[in-house]
Amino acid sequence: MTEVATDSEEDVPEEIEDLSPPDLDRTGTFQQVTNLLDIMDSEPATTDTTGSGVDLRKTLASGIITEKAASAPSVVMSALIRCLQVPEISPQRKVNIYSILQEIIQQQGELEEQCVQRLVAIASREMRESPEVEGYVNAEVASDTLVALSRNHFSLVMYELQHHLKPLHLTDEFVIVTLAKLANGNVFEFMPYMGITLATIFTMLRLANEAKMRQVICNAMETFCETVQFYLRHLEDSVYPVMTEDQFALKLFPMYRYFVTVWLRHQNPEVKLGVIKSLKPMLNLLLPNDDLREQVYDYIPLLLAEYQGSLEALFITQVLRQILEMSVSTNTPIPQMQLHPLFTELHVQVCTKAPAQHQFSSQNLVEIVHCFIALAHSYPKELMRFFFSQMEISQEAVRVGTLTLIRAVVSANKPRMNIRTVCLAIRVVKNTLSDTRSKVRMAILRIISQLALSGYQDRIKGWGLKYVSVQLTLSTYKLTNCRESLCHRDLEEKMVHRVTMDTVKVITSSVSGMSNEFWVRLLCYIMETNYTEALTPICISLTNLAERQLHGQDVEAGVASKNKLVDLPTPQKLLARLLVLMSSPYKGEGRGVAMLNLLRTLSQSIVPFMADVWETEIPLLVRYLEEHTEFTWNQKAWEDKLFQFLKHSLKKTRGSTWILRLSRELNNQMENFDSPSVEKGFLYQALGFTLAMTPEADKVEVLLLELLYKTDYGNGFDREGVSVCFGLCARGQVKTVLNVLQDFEERIQESERSWQIGAWRKDHPWGRETVKSAFMVMYSRVASYCHPQLLLTLVDNLITAKIIHHYSSSCQDISLKMAFMKSVAQVTSAIRGVQSLEDFQFAHKVTLTSTIVAIIKAEPPDQLASPVRTMAMEALAHLSKLKPFYSLEESSELMDISIHSVISLQPPGGDNESMKALYGNALSALEQLMESLLQRHLDPRGLQEMVQLLEKWILSEKEWEREKAMNLHLHLVQIYAQSIGVCIPLKLGQFGTLVGLVAPCTCDTHLRTRVASARVLSCLLDLHASQTCSLWGASKVKELERFVMVLWGANVAEILGAILVHLPVAEDPDVRRLLIEGILLLAHYHQDTVLTALLRRPLPMESHLTEVWLAVAKSTPFARTVLRGLMGRLQSRFTRRVNATSKADIWRMAAVDPLMTLCTTHLLIENMDDDDELSDLAPDLIYTLLLQLGCSYQPEAASPALKTWRLVQPGPLPEELTLQRVAVKSMQLLFRRLHSERLLRALEEQSVWTLLESSGTFLQGVSLLARLCAWLLAGYRQRLAELVLRGMDSDVLSCRVSSTAACFMGEPVLHQEKLLRPAVLLLERGAEQEEDEALRVLSLRALGNMALGAPRKVKQYRKLLLETCLGSLRVPASTRATAEGMEALTKLLAELREGDVGASFDAISEHCRLFFDNESELLRFKAFELFGKLATVVGISKKHFFKGEVRKAWVPLLLHCQDPCSNTAQACTATMFQCVHFWGWKSLERPPRQGKASADDLAVFQTTMCSVLTQKKPAVLYCFLLETLTYVSNNLSRIRIASCNLAGIMMKQMSAHYLKKLDFPSLRNSLQELQLDTDPGVRRAALETLQVLDGCSQHWVSALPGGRS
Repeated sequence: MTEVATDSEEDVPEEIEDLSPPDLDRTGTFQQVTNLLDIMDSEPATTDTTGSGVDLRKTLASGIITEKAASAPSVVMSALIRCLQVPEISPQRKVNIYSILQEIIQQQGELEEQCVQRLVAIASREMRESPEVEGYVNAEVASDTLVALSRNHFSLVMYELQHHLKPLHLTDEFVIVTLAKLANGNVFEFMPYMGITLATIFTMLRLANEAKMRQVICNAMETFCETVQFYLRHLEDSVYPVMTEDQFALKLFPMYRYFVTVWLRHQNPEVKLGVIKSLKPMLNLLLPNDDLREQVYDYIPLLLAEYQGSLEALFITQVLRQILEMSVSTNTPIPQMQLHPLFTELHVQVCTKAPAQHQFSSQNLVEIVHCFIALAHSYPKELMRFFFSQMEISQEAVRVGTLTLIRAVVSANKPRMNIRTVCLAIRVVKNTLSDTRSKVRMAILRIISQLALSGYQDRIKGWGLKYVSVQLTLSTYKLTNCRESLCHRDLEEKMVHRVTMDTVKVITSSVSGMSNEFWVRLLCYIMETNYTEALTPICISLTNLAERQLHGQDVEAGVASKNKLVDLPTPQKLLARLLVLMSSPYKGEGRGVAMLNLLRTLSQSIVPFMADVWETEIPLLVRYLEEHTEFTWNQKAWEDKLFQFLKHSLKKTRGSTWILRLSRELNNQMENFDSPSVEKGFLYQALGFTLAMTPEADKVEVLLLELLYKTDYGNGFDREGVSVCFGLCARGQVKTVLNVLQDFEERIQESERSWQIGAWRKDHPWGRETVKSAFMVMYSRVASYCHPQLLLTLVDNLITAKIIHHYSSSCQDISLKMAFMKSVAQVTSAIRGVQSLEDFQFAHKVTLTSTIVAIIKAEPPDQLASPVRTMAMEALAHLSKLKPFYSLEESSELMDISIHSVISLQPPGGDNESMKALYGNALSALEQLMESLLQRHLDPRGLQEMVQLLEKWILSEKEWEREKAMNLHLHLVQIYAQSIGVCIPLKLGQFGTLVGLVAPCTCDTHLRTRVASARVLSCLLDLHASQTCSLWGASKVKELERFVMVLWGANVAEILGAILVHLPVAEDPDVRRLLIEGILLLAHYHQDTVLTALLRRPLPMESHLTEVWLAVAKSTPFARTVLRGLMGRLQSRFTRRVNATSKADIWRMAAVDPLMTLCTTHLLIENMDDDDELSDLAPDLIYTLLLQLGCSYQPEAASPALKTWRLVQPGPLPEELTLQRVAVKSMQLLFRRLHSERLLRALEEQSVWTLLESSGTFLQGVSLLARLCAWLLAGYRQRLAELVLRGMDSDVLSCRVSSTAACFMGEPVLHQEKLLRPAVLLLERGAEQEEDEALRVLSLRALGNMALGAPRKVKQYRKLLLETCLGSLRVPASTRATAEGMEALTKLLAELREGDVGASFDAISEHCRLFFDNESELLRFKAFELFGKLATVVGISKKHFFKGEVRKAWVPLLLHCQDPCSNTAQACTATMFQCVHFWGWKSLERPPRQGKASADDLAVFQTTMCSVLTQKKPAVLYCFLLETLTYVSNNLSRIRIASCNLAGIMMKQMSAHYLKKLDFPSLRNSLQELQLDTDPGVRRAALETLQVLDGCSQHWVSALPGGRS
C-alpha cells in the first residue's frame, strides 16, 4: 500500500504536465471553465434588494459547470484539476473548484481512475501543506473532496492517507480528521484498517504536545469508537474479517489510560473537554470486558480530582455515572476504598452552589442522583452511614441536599429497592424531624410522600402521619397570623403548606389502614381553620378516605372506628360549616366542588335520611359550578340554588330538633367571619331561612333574641344582615318575629324618654338612633317577606305603626330619615305585590305623606348633600299608587313641593362624580314622581295644572332653572302623548295656552333651553295634529307652515319633522311643491340632518318621499353631492365609530337602515341625467356596493332597527327589496352608465350577478368582479386598489373579507401603483388571524397570487411570504386554510431558488410530509404538489437533506400513486418520478406515459425498485417493508390494497438474511384479519400477499441448516 501511494505521489507532477486530454483545447472546455470560475471569483453585483443571499451569478456559473460535467465528466474534471495547478491561485478559487468537484463526484459516482488518482494526490497535498491560518478552509474542502471520492474509490483514498500515517511520526492534523470522516462514512470498508490506525495513532500520543493536535486526536478517537460500536451492532452485515469486541477493547485501553493519566491533566480546558467527551464512547467498549473494567475502576480518583478544576462538572459526572451503572448491571462493585472519596465529591456537588461559569448545573444534579442510586444498589449500608454523618451537620443546605438524595434513592424502585435500604433511609430521616427550618421540613414531607408512592405505606403510619399532621397545623397557624405584606419567611411557609397539602393528598389516596386519629385531625382542620387555601385539598383527601372506607377497602380503619364508618362532629355542625364556606365556591382553588363531593360521600354517615336527596341535588350543584368560572357565575343565583338544596334537605328531617340544632350551629358560625364578607351575609340568610322552617316558635324566639343582643348595630353590614335574617324568618314565623321585636323593645326600653341602649352596649354614642333605624328596616323586611294573606292584617298596626313610632321618637338625623323612607318604600311595594287588594285602604298613608313632605321641606333648596330628597320622592311615588289616591289638588301640592326642592339646585361641575350621581338621581326621582302623579289625572286639566306649576320656573332668570323646567315640561308632554289612547284631546284654547307658554323660550339665550322648547313644541304639534289633522284645510296648513318658519333658527330637525308630517296630507300640488322645495333648501345647508331624517323613514318608500328624491335627481350637481353623502353613510358602517359629543352629533350619527340608503342610491342612479357617466364616482360606488353585499357574508355591521319605525303597509316587504338584490341592481345601472359593453357581457357570461346575490358564492363573485374591473376598467384601477386596501385595514370583519376577496394580487395593478408593500403587510395580518376562516383562506390565496401579479417581487418579500404561508401548515386551523397555504407555497416556490428559500426549506418539507396520509383528499393533493415543487427547487446545499426527506416519504409516495382520488394519485405519481433521481437510479427515471401510470406500470416500477434496493441497500428495503405493513390498517381501502401488493413485491425481492428478521406470526395475523375486510379487493390483495409470505417462510426455513428452524 505504501509503495503504491509513494509511486502515485511521485508520478503526479509528470502526469499533470504531460496529461492533457486531446479534446480539451479543441472543445475549449478549459477556457470555458476558467471564464466561469472568473465569474465566481468576481465581486458580488450590487442589487436593489437589500439583504439578498448569495450572488445569483456565482450559483448560475457553478450550475453550468456541473451541468456540463453530466455529459463529459472526465473532460470537465481534467479542466478543473488543471485549474487547481495554476500558479498563485487564490484561496477562494480553490474553494470554489473543490466545491464543484464534490458536486460532480456526488452526481457521477464512479469516475475514470486516472482522474481520480490525480485528484487524490492534489487534494492530499493541499490538505497537508496549506498554511494554518489561510489554508484552513482550503484544507477542509480538500478533505471533504477526499471523503466524497471515498464513496466509490475508497482504496485509492485510503492508500493515500495510510501513506502519511506512520508510526512514531506526528502526522498532519487533517490526515487524522479525514480518517475520522472516512470511518464515519464508510464503516465496513474502514474496519480492516481500524486496528493499524489505532495502533499508529497511539504511537503519536507522546509526540502531540500542541493543544490543537490533542483536540483533533480526541475528536477522532470519539468518532472511531462510535464507528466500532456501529460495526459491532451490525456484524452480520459485514463481509470483512471480524474483530471481536475484546480485541477492540484491548487496543483502546492503553489510549484510555494515557488520556486519563496524562492528557486530562493538561491546563487547556478545551483539551480537557475533548478528553472527557472521548472517554464516554471508549468506556462503552472497555466496561463490558471484565478484566479491563477492574482497571478502569483504578482511575476513578483521577476523574474525581477534575471536580476541583474549571471543567464543566456535568461531563465528569456523566462518565462516573456510566462507570457506576455498569458496575451495577455487571454486579461488580467498585472497590470499597474508593467509596468515601466518591461519596464526598458527589455530595459536595449537590450541597454547594455551582460556579457561575458552569452552564449545566441542573443537568449535573440529575446525573449525580443517578450515581447515588447506583451506589445505593451496591453499597446501601455504607451510603446510609455516610448520609447519617452528613445529617449531623447543622447546615441547612447540607441537610436539604442529603434529604433530596434520600428521596431519589427511595424512588428508584426499578428494580425494587432493597427493603433494608429503605429502613436505613427512614432512620436517617427520623433523626432530622426536630429541624424547624422550612426547606428541611419540605424535604422531609417530600420523602414521606415518596415513600407512600413507592409502596412503603406501612413504614410511615406512625411517625410519618404524625409529622404530616403537625406540619399541617403549624403551617396553617403561621400563615393565618402572618402580616399582610408577605416577607421571605412567609413565602417559604406558604411553600411548606403547599407541600404538606400535596403529601396529604398522596397519603390519603395510597395509604391503606389510615388511622382514625389522622382522619379526625383532618376533619377538625376543616371545622376550625380560617386559611381558605387549604380547604380544597383537605376536602378532596377526606373524600378519598371516605370513599375507601365506604367501599370496604380500608378494613383497619373500619375496625378502629368501632362499627362506625367515620368519627365525625355533629352532622348539623359539619353541614353548617360547609354550607357557609360553599357560599364562595371558587375561593381556595374551587372549594365548592370539593365540599359538595365530600357531603355527598358522607351523606350515609351523617344524615342517612337525606342521602337520597343529596344524591340527586349535589350533582346538579356541581354541574353548575363546573359550567361556570369565578368570572361568569352569579352570586345571587348560586345562593338561591344552595337555599333550594337546603330546603329539600330539611324537608327530610325527622322532627324539628334537627333543624333547630342546625340553626344554632349557623348562629355559632357568625363569630368566625368578618363583616363585611360574602360568607357572613350568606349566614344571615341561611339562619333566617332555617328558622322559618322550624315549627317550635318558642325555640325560634330564643335564637332570634340571642341574635338581636349580640348584633353590632354600629356596623351597617350587620344591621342589614339581621334585617334580612328577620325578613326571611317571617316567611314562616311572621308572628314570632314580630313578638321578638316587640319583646326586645320592651326589654331594652325602660321608658320612652330614658331609653339608654348604652346600658347594654356602650361602644357607640349613637346607639339609640342606630337601633331605631335597624328596627325600622327590620319591620319593612318583615313586610317584604311576609305571606300576602297575612300582610294586609298586620301591616297597619304591627308594622307601619312601629315604623312611624320609631321615627317620630328619634332625633331624625340623616341615617334615620333614609332608613324611614327605605322602610316606607319597602312596605308600600310589599302591599302593591298583593294580588287581591280590592278595597284595601292604607290607613297610615296620610301620616306617612305628611312626614315625608316635612322631610322634603327641611332639605335646603339650593344645596344637595345627601340622597334624602331623592328617597323621599321615590317613597311618595310608591305611596301615590295605594288607596286612598291623592286628589288633583294634593298631587299638585306634592308636585310643587318636590319641584321646589330640586329645580333650584345648580348642576355640579368639575370631576365630582358622586355629586353628579346625586344630582342625576334627584332629577330622575322627580320625573318618576311626576309620572306617578300624572297617571291618576290623564286629562287636559291635569296636564295644564302640572304645567302651570312649572310656569314660574320657565320664566326664571337662572339658566339652569329654565332648562330643568323645560325638560320637565317635555317629560310631562311625552308621558301624556304616550297615553294618547286613554286621554281626552286637547281643546284649542288649552293647546294655545301650552304653546304660548313655550313659544318665547325658542328664542332663549341658553342653547339647551331652546332645544328643549323646540322639542316640546314638536311634541305638542304632533299630539294636536294626530287628534285634529283630519279637520284641517289648506289655509290652516299654510298657517302652520308660516308658524314653523318662525322657528327656523331653533331646530332644523324639528322643522323638517313637521314638514314631513304634513307633506303626505297636502293635496294641493303647489303646496306639495313648496314643501319639497323647502326640504331641498334645508338640505343645501344642513345635508346631514336632512339625509338622516329622510333615510329614517320606513320601507317600502312612500310616494311623497319618492317625490323628494326625484326632485333631488333632477339637479345633477346636487344629486352628485347627495350620492357622496349616501356613500359616506354606507361606508361609515365599516369604520370605527366616534362617540357623540353633542346632540348634533347624535342626530348625525343616528342609525339608519342600510337598505333604505341603498334604495335611495338606486333611485338616484336610475333617474339622474343619462349623459352623466359618474366616472369620478364610479370606483367609490363600486366599492361601496360591494361592501353592502359583504354584509350577507357576516352581517355584524348591520344597523339595529329603530323603535320608531313602523311599516306603512301591512305584511312583509317585497322580495326584491333585499340588500343583495338592490345592491346588484344598483351596480348593473352603474355599469350601464359607464358604457362598457365588454364588461357587461363578461359579467353576464360568467354569472357574476348570480354569484353576488348568494351568500355562499359571494366571495367568488367578488373575486371575478374585481378581476374583470382590473382588466376592462383601466382608468379606475388605482382608485379601486386604494379603496380595497383601506377596506382590508377595517375593524369590521365582513369589510376585511370582502376587500381581501377583491384584492388585485393576481394582477400587476398594486405593483404598478406602488401599493404592493401595504397590501402584503395587510394580507400577512389576515393570514395570521384566527377570527375568520374565510379571511385567512383569501389572504393566503392572495399572497400566493403574488407570484402571478408581481413575480419579480416574490424574492424581495420571500421571508414574509414563506413564514406566513408556512404558519398555516404549522398550526392547521382548518382544511381550507391549510390547503390554500400549500397551494400558495407551490406558486411562490416557482419563482424562487434554493438559496432564496433558506432555512424555510427544511420546515416546508417536514410539514408537507405530515399531510401525505391525511383524511382530506384536498390536503393530500396539495401536499404532493408542493413536495414535487420542492424537488425541482433543490440545489447543491439542500440535496443531501432532501434526499433524506425523499427516503422518509418514499413509502407514502409509492402507495398514494393508487390513491382513490384520481387527482391525488396523478399528482403523487408525478412527484414520485421527480424524486427518483435523488436515489441515483437512472434506470428508474423514465416518467409514465402521458403523465399517468397504470397499475401494471407501477407494479413493474416497484419490482425494479425493490430489485435495485436488494442489491445496493437491503437494509433500506427492510425498513420500507416494515413501514409499508403499517398501512394495512389505513382508512382508505385503495391504500390497504396498495400496501398489501407492495409488501408482497418487497418480500419476493428480499434476501433470506432479512427475511429471518420478520415476525412471521404477527404478519400472518395482520393479513388474516384483512380477510374480514368489507372490500373484496382488500381481501384478494391480502390473500395474495399471505401466499407470498408463506412462500418466503418456506424458502427461509429450507435455507436454514438442516432445513428446519
